[in-house]
Amino acid sequence: MTNQRIKMYILYAIKRTARSILLFPKKIIIFFSFLGQWSRFRSRNDKRFALRNRDLYPCLNDRLTTTPFDAHYTYHPAWAARVLAKTKPALHIDISSILHFSAVISAFVPVKFYDYRPAHLQLDNYESGFADLKALPFETGSIESISCMHTIEHIGLGRYGDELDVQGDIKAINELKRVTRSNGQILFVTPVGQPRIEFNAHRIYSFEQITEYFEGCELIEFSLIPDEGGLIVDAEPAMVKNQRYGCGCFLFKKKSQ
Repeated sequence: MTNQRIKMYILYAIKRTARSILLFPKKIIIFFSFLGQWSRFRSRNDKRFALRNRDLYPCLNDRLTTTPFDAHYTYHPAWAARVLAKTKPALHIDISSILHFSAVISAFVPVKFYDYRPAHLQLDNYESGFADLKALPFETGSIESISCMHTIEHIGLGRYGDELDVQGDIKAINELKRVTRSNGQILFVTPVGQPRIEFNAHRIYSFEQITEYFEGCELIEFSLIPDEGGLIVDAEPAMVKNQRYGCGCFLFKKKSQ
């Protein structure tokens, strides 16, 4: 390990330690505030519920003025659900996107969810099965509507116990294209911005990389969740160059062969 890298790690550790020290007095104040609340509430308890010390469940970080949320994982399923509400496929296949997306859209579109780790969720209009994104178990040109969202960027980086594969993302994209029928739709979501790998978390792509990888498909819609948040429908592709960690939402239609 070089001296420069050692210095970098030491500086990082100092920053983390300093932040913890600065936050410590605030945490102490919040904890004593909780104890005061507990004492006052216990003195006023109307005996409808058991109120025991062993059942204490302190939630000390929820006193906020607004509801926090992850912009990527809130906006992109909302975007995709709106696409499916318009297109109304007879059946939608989802590959390894966030599970609650399939759970919610199964209320109005039959869904089959596939993942390396199947989800044994029990709902009507919903099924789950095993799939390896680099070797999907579907016939070529058999799927009308398919999604793979915030997933491709992880393939081949070893984060989830998968084998290291520098071309893993491209192999997976080629599989999505292979199984989609002519004029079928692909809902694809991935981080966008300045192209790089933040090993072993994810890849970040340029707009041009994604459209190149989906050669043979027509881009129907591009929407963007920018660094500052929100959802820009029909965003200008040039905006991607200004993002550090944006989220690109691509709707492709596979061209007739």
